[in-house]
Amino acid sequence: MASSNNSSSHLFVANLNNVSLEKLVRSKLEIWLKQIEDGGRVKNFYDQVLEQVEKPMIELALISQDGNQIKAASLLGINRNTLRKKMKIYKIKPLGQKP
Repeated sequence: MASSNNSSSHLFVANLNNVSLEKLVRSKLEIWLKQIEDGGRVKNFYDQVLEQVEKPMIELALISQDGNQIKAASLLGINRNTLRKKMKIYKIKPLGQKP
């Protein structure tokens, strides 16, 4: 019986429903730190981790609120100016705006 990458990725996605975000993040951080121990180079580890989590969180909040920045900011628990600042930092375009 041949195994395919497709079926294994489906299993991974299916199992995500049973794993907390904290455990997923911890697992990924352990992998990154192991790579550093094995001679990998990392600069600004904290900032890299924040960007990896914060950027998709902001993008998804904007999508879920149909691009309404005030509603997205409220969902995230930040003010609109902070949201706009982070959108600029991460180069997130407002929905409906061409790249």
